Amino acid sequence: MDKIPLTRAGFDKLDAELKHLKSVERPAIIRAISEAREHGDLSENAEYHSAKEKQSFIEGRVKELEGAISLADVIDPAKLSGAVKFGAHVTLVDEDTDEEKTYQIVGEYEADIENGKLNIKSPIARALIGKDEGDSVEVRTPGGQKSYEILEIVYK
Repeated sequence: MDKIPLTRAGFDKLDAELKHLKSVERPAIIRAISEAREHGDLSENAEYHSAKEKQSFIEGRVKELEGAISLADVIDPAKLSGAVKFGAHVTLVDEDTDEEKTYQIVGEYEADIENGKLNIKSPIARALIGKDEGDSVEVRTPGGQKSYEILEIVYK
């Protein structure tokens, strides 16, 4: 299987979520199932079915996180430099609107576009990889063709 690139912060966030699920959520849902069982007939017990559904979700998420953590390739962007690659903080200007945006190129498990964390597999990130400051990039997005100029590349 392929390694999953993660920053240290992304890895730590996944690890913390896994520990929380195992130490807090899992025991709580086991108690909830036990209490619901005490109410009698399970076939019409909404609390029981709800708790079992939540348990299924938690167990699925635990397996997903364990898999991601086992395949994690933690990369320290501070040790990198040069053209755009994983971990870079890239400041772009939209050549049509002159709007500036800064994104960090991250792995899919830590991507969060609202907080400027761009999935390395996204169209914008794929267009940026390997480019340098001052380069212009064309990106085909669902909203149409966009042109950006790279103003700054920072690794921290």
